[in-house]
Amino acid sequence: MGIFTSCCKPSAADVLTPDAETRRRQQVEAAERRRIEEASRGVKDPERMRRAQQRSEEMERREQELNSAGGANLKWTAN
Repeated sequence: MGIFTSCCKPSAADVLTPDAETRRRQQVEAAERRRIEEASRGVKDPERMRRAQQRSEEMERREQELNSAGGANLKWTAN
């Protein structure tokens, strides 16, 4: 049995392995694809999500500007 299966496998000389630079490039491309897939997982409308993130960042930036300028000039009055 072992002899039969050994003839079906390619020998080490028949297997082509890419050089180190090609392997690194392929690994970087695969990692980038995984990152993009992970970021978009569960998102129906990626453009809408991007706009919401921009709005959120803009709000945070405005809040930081207000805090650095001494806070908002709002008054609370009770009748």
